[in-house]
Amino acid sequence: MNAAPKIDLLDLSREQLAEVLKRHGQPAFRAKQIHRQLHVNLVAAMTEMSDLPKALREELAAELQIGSLTLATVHEGDHGMTRKALFKLPDGSPVETVLMVYPDRATVCVSSQSGCPMGCVFCATGRLGFLHDLTAGQIVEQVYWAERLLRASDFPVKKLTNVVFMGMGEPFNNYDQWRTSVDILHDPEGFNMGARSYTVSTVGLVPGIRKLADDPLPINLAISLHAPDDETRSALMPVNKSFPIASLLDSVKDYTEKTNRRVSFEYVLLQEKNDFPEQADLLGRLLRKSEIRPALMHVNLIPWNPVPGAPLGRSHRKRVLAFQEGLHKHGVPCTIRVERGVDIGAACGQLAGTA
Repeated sequence: MNAAPKIDLLDLSREQLAEVLKRHGQPAFRAKQIHRQLHVNLVAAMTEMSDLPKALREELAAELQIGSLTLATVHEGDHGMTRKALFKLPDGSPVETVLMVYPDRATVCVSSQSGCPMGCVFCATGRLGFLHDLTAGQIVEQVYWAERLLRASDFPVKKLTNVVFMGMGEPFNNYDQWRTSVDILHDPEGFNMGARSYTVSTVGLVPGIRKLADDPLPINLAISLHAPDDETRSALMPVNKSFPIASLLDSVKDYTEKTNRRVSFEYVLLQEKNDFPEQADLLGRLLRKSEIRPALMHVNLIPWNPVPGAPLGRSHRKRVLAFQEGLHKHGVPCTIRVERGVDIGAACGQLAGTA
């Protein structure tokens, strides 16, 4: 008979943790001690909780664990300033996480699912298909891996400044778990990361956008757009058949009006697919007609990062610059993303769950 799976402490709220400790006959202050060890000291094992009696640590370790991901490999790129971790779920399914360090900030890109069901043709993760939703604790565990790495390193930045939900998966398909992970990370008695430090990226799931618009926390929103017309976008992103551009932009307009927060439109540039000058012109006119205030929109151009086996090409630099200029002519704020992690398969769209 198989033993019951252990409870992951990172999945528990403070109230749930207190209930577990109560079942073990422990006073309330023990829950506060463990919560601090988990979310402030970021211990990775029960044996590291030195302020707990050894007998209690052993008793709890029989039922509880810290995290459920197994680190398989870590690759370094960009002269060591980018690190990509491949984790495994208990059944062996992959989860990838990317830490990007800059002179003045550090960003971790975390996954919300193993694999992805959305099937975008330019994305390596989509080729895996959907494998699993991650729990809030598994999402938080990726963040704590990156924070521990920063604390122990000689990087110029010793603390994470940003968490972006842009790794494997579609966060709005796992809405409750990714949102709970933000609450855990935002807890002032725990990890205490500021509300404006989070960015969530979606392929354009309109119900999720409308739900986020009512969220009291000022979480940043990024939209994967990638085309200015429904025919092209549907060919690249099957989700467009369910949520076409008009309904997507209508939800974004409502979001900006409710929150007064700027939205970033992600646009992967594919050679002679979606990078023609007339497409830049169409996109510029589309965004200006959307009634989204220019101050509350921004287009982030991303030259496509190669994915093995995908019959696509990366836009040439001249075409990227011309596309940017086409948007600027319409007064649409637009920048070209600084590339990180391409040499280790850690860049946008490259997370394939391979070692």
